[in-house]
Amino acid sequence: METKSNIILNPVLWLVIALTLGLAPFVPEPHIWEKLKWILSGAEGMKAIDWFDFFMHGTPWIMLVISLSQKLNKR
Repeated sequence: METKSNIILNPVLWLVIALTLGLAPFVPEPHIWEKLKWILSGAEGMKAIDWFDFFMHGTPWIMLVISLSQKLNKR
């Protein structure tokens, strides 16, 4: 169980994943940024696949925040 805890609490790992998978594809703009703008403008026309895509690209960012907060709370 120690290994699982170390993986979840490793902010460097989640930062690398967030900067690669969380932002991919990078051109013309990061995908997660495009989805966030779409949601903030009312999410009109978003289909289930778009929500799934938002969740998949957003998960590394959420895990980064969780790992950072857990790391800071341990100190």
